[in-house]
Amino acid sequence: MPEQDLRLAEVMGAFTLACDLAFGFPLEKGVRTSLLATNLARAHGLSAQELADVYYTALLRFMGCTAFAHEETHLFGAGDDHSVRQAMFTADLANPLPTLGRIVSTVARGAGPWNRALSVARLLNPKVMARHAASQCDATLGFARLAGMSEGVIGALSHICERWDGRGLPGGIAGEALSLPMRFVHLASIAEIYHREGGREAALAEVRRRRGKHFDPALADTFLKQGDALLAELETTSVWEPFLAAEPASRVRLHRKRLEETALAFGRMVDLKSVFTLGHSEGVAELAVKAAERLGWDEPAKSRLRIAGLLHDAGVVSVPTGIWEKPGALGPAEWERVRLHAYYTERILSQSEALRPLASLAGAHHERMEGSGYPKGTPSALQTPEARLLASCDAFQAMGQARAYRPARGPAEAAGLLQAEAKAGRLDAASVSAVLEAAGQVTRALRGAWPAGLTDREVDVIRLIAAGKSNKEIGVALGISPRTAQHHTIHVYGKIGGSSRAAAALFAMENGLLKK
Repeated sequence: MPEQDLRLAEVMGAFTLACDLAFGFPLEKGVRTSLLATNLARAHGLSAQELADVYYTALLRFMGCTAFAHEETHLFGAGDDHSVRQAMFTADLANPLPTLGRIVSTVARGAGPWNRALSVARLLNPKVMARHAASQCDATLGFARLAGMSEGVIGALSHICERWDGRGLPGGIAGEALSLPMRFVHLASIAEIYHREGGREAALAEVRRRRGKHFDPALADTFLKQGDALLAELETTSVWEPFLAAEPASRVRLHRKRLEETALAFGRMVDLKSVFTLGHSEGVAELAVKAAERLGWDEPAKSRLRIAGLLHDAGVVSVPTGIWEKPGALGPAEWERVRLHAYYTERILSQSEALRPLASLAGAHHERMEGSGYPKGTPSALQTPEARLLASCDAFQAMGQARAYRPARGPAEAAGLLQAEAKAGRLDAASVSAVLEAAGQVTRALRGAWPAGLTDREVDVIRLIAAGKSNKEIGVALGISPRTAQHHTIHVYGKIGGSSRAAAALFAMENGLLKK
């Protein structure tokens, strides 16, 4: 992969395609928002640095899409976090009746009347909405810091769900205190949806209605004056090239280490999708590199495997979390959606010239040697050695993690199952051998103090928070009262500087706390 040709905008743009799928939006929603926000900022007369902050804030605004997926699935019924996310995204607290109508028509459509009413009531609960907002901010900020974004972007991403009139969440920030880049993103995000659904007049009318409420009135006035020209650029089959061309002149290039850090950040975002997949992508990447070392492969091959391992499950976000967390057998339609996630991984990475060389490798992690895998049923003769190795790493890593329908397998059981797959001709025998040798080499160093001053008990607590457990469930697991569990939870959040399950899960992944 030629380092000098890697553009951060291309990589982030590709990642937003996954976020589009996670919201149930049409592809390119994220890059259309970035294009519109940046062009609006130019028309408003922002400086070069401010333009860059708007451009990347718009891209990263969607990166926390998985942060509340587990809660959305179990709080709001029908297991469809996508519909919940869409309803909340367009909600306007200053216009309750249309907002209620949109929520009622969108949320828990597959549930019965009582469960659907209960889901809507929970969704409109201010405490739940505040938790949702805090989760998105925590997750998106974690991504931005690990990906090395500017302070302007990081500052803006703490205001994702705030509003000009102070009626946003979780902090009620208002007016000029609201980050300038995020003001542009708020307007562009909503205008893009209404333009896509109803054309220019619908977008202009909605911006006019929200002027001085949700939106900064000065920005709204600029949009209302130049909206026709700004929206015209969105009226094409694909905005990918205009989006790349809109990046401010100081275009950010990626060296390999920065690319790996950005891929790591995104892999963690994907793994937040379900409490059963925390740390999965990072574990696959680590195991793939170690197995490649056992096979004597060179550094370029190991680098490709690491990045492909971190990104191999990008398409997972296309599947509602209720399917991933279903305790029983999947139905035919559900299974078909699961099979498609590997296809979406390849399509997401193929969009970016920078990531295209890894697309087929990352998308092949569920292929099998005798052609029984998915999404393409590729036989062994058409599989590269790297793809065969990645498939074995993914299988072994998944076996060692609990899933909704089974407990985690121990190392010996997982090794036996992996060897059985090789004997049956489904996995490559040489790859399986290298993976098992590499897994045997993974030993934990003697631990010093826990990070952030956490105690042993608090580490137990943060693992349970990351797994989506309530204070009552934490108390049962640790043999303490729910009140004591709540005290521990408060102390944990204070030490890690977060306030949500997403923050706890990211902290646990970043600091290796998920492995006991």
